[in-house]
Amino acid sequence: MHRRHLLNLILASAAFALPFGVSATQIRNARLWRSDDKLRLVFDLSGPVHYKTFSLSAPERLIIDLSGANLSGDFSQLSLANTVIRSIRSGHFGLGDTRIVLDLSGPVQLNSFLLPPQEGQGHRLVLDLKTVASLPVALPSEAIQDTTHPKRDIIVVVDPGHGGKDPGAVGAKGEREKDVVLSIAQLLAKRLKREKGFDVKLVRNDDFFVPLRKRVEIARKHNADMFISVHADAAPRLTASGASVYCLSEGGATSATARFMAQRENGADLLGATRLLNLKDKDPMLAGVILDMSMNATLAASLQLGSTVLGSLAGITTLHQKRVEQAGFAVLKSPDVPSILVETGFISNARDSQRLVTARHQQAVANGLFEGLQRYFQKNPPTNSYIAWQQAQKKAQV
Repeated sequence: MHRRHLLNLILASAAFALPFGVSATQIRNARLWRSDDKLRLVFDLSGPVHYKTFSLSAPERLIIDLSGANLSGDFSQLSLANTVIRSIRSGHFGLGDTRIVLDLSGPVQLNSFLLPPQEGQGHRLVLDLKTVASLPVALPSEAIQDTTHPKRDIIVVVDPGHGGKDPGAVGAKGEREKDVVLSIAQLLAKRLKREKGFDVKLVRNDDFFVPLRKRVEIARKHNADMFISVHADAAPRLTASGASVYCLSEGGATSATARFMAQRENGADLLGATRLLNLKDKDPMLAGVILDMSMNATLAASLQLGSTVLGSLAGITTLHQKRVEQAGFAVLKSPDVPSILVETGFISNARDSQRLVTARHQQAVANGLFEGLQRYFQKNPPTNSYIAWQQAQKKAQV
């Protein structure tokens, strides 16, 4: 009897250890049809599912995350002509989850719900998309009332690296990275506040420590359109000099320097590890893995933003790299906010350090960062922003 009981326990344990994908809900098919005021997209499922949706701008996208679901169907048969949906993409997301991305031609109002099996139909996820009416181009500009467009400010979150008990890199003459980057970030914030159509939030406006995860949370709390982390780090070689721009990499680092920088910056957060995570069974060293949720679309926007900013800095200071570098920076790991990390120079380099502590050079760097951000948003204005409204006004007057 004892052996039989032990065998039953082993078999039960093996059943619980079956791979998650064996019992995963299948996304079998997608159907699409139009009515007078909306477009309905229905996903046929093999069973119940948990899901969440959110939207992104510049460009417009609707994202559907389905937990514990695998895609077995094919969306290629859907006729998307003359609909707000330009294309449908899908891929694995997290552990055993599926992410579906709808690339849209404009903003939509979404109503989504799940339907249980009924009348011969199985489980379904229903998405009703209603196109948000745009401004009529034919109207003269003076006839367009202010209430027809939200004209909201573009929100930029500026993050001066390090702070408080974490001084960051220290130069040969005692120059501290946390002081240099706070000055540059404050100057950038002042410039952004003077520009109509922009609002800015500083992660810190004084000398105090903020954990990396908290910096990401601040950006998301303010619904940031972009996040820029400002640094002036040390390099493994004292001869390394010049500015550089980094984005998140979902794979490996693009260079040894990028890998070194990411390890250095991520390691600094262990000073606040007790506040970094509120996870019962996780070690703080796993923070990078837990935060690694960046979407491909957000990463593409980050790379475009980084390239524009790098081009602006080229006229102000030497560049360490003439391309945007990538590595696993924890502070850049927001799933829906385009994020870049700017190394304004290396404080470990004597020439860079000498320039970085001067008010004139700090102002020049801040101006360069502003010009890069402004150029990016002129090309990619969020749909409901003041800049988008301004551009629509100009087109209406042509």
